[in-house]
Amino acid sequence: MRLQLRFIILGCLLVAPLLAMTQSAQHPSLAETLRASRWQKRIVLLYAPTSDNAEFKQQKSLLAQEQGATRSRDIQVLELVATQLSAADKQYLQQQVKVDPAQFAVLLIGKDGGVKLRQKEALTTQELFGTIDKMPMRRQEMTKE
Repeated sequence: MRLQLRFIILGCLLVAPLLAMTQSAQHPSLAETLRASRWQKRIVLLYAPTSDNAEFKQQKSLLAQEQGATRSRDIQVLELVATQLSAADKQYLQQQVKVDPAQFAVLLIGKDGGVKLRQKEALTTQELFGTIDKMPMRRQEMTKE
């Protein structure tokens, strides 16, 4: 019995680090996600303290109705809820992206990685697409289409 318990404890100690590595490999950090998207996608970052935030729900709904338009503009939507984020991602949002952890925020991050638009209330798709369509890179894309 005692020997079995030792094997169980030893097994747990050996498996736990592997599980932690697997989980981190499955979910890249926010910084890594934004870095990987640079020059590939425009990011619409939705942040809310909780998933039941009214502005968060409204913004998700507005964007869901315009999937074709978001796709044609190379938009990737990141939905971030504070209660589901790692401590490192929360810190990155506050210090690097300058998001207030207590408030809803929607940000447009250009393909160059710069924040192009920041709001604390839901953003209309007209304003979002209008902002994007005025960008020099988007104008070049439209002439190629």
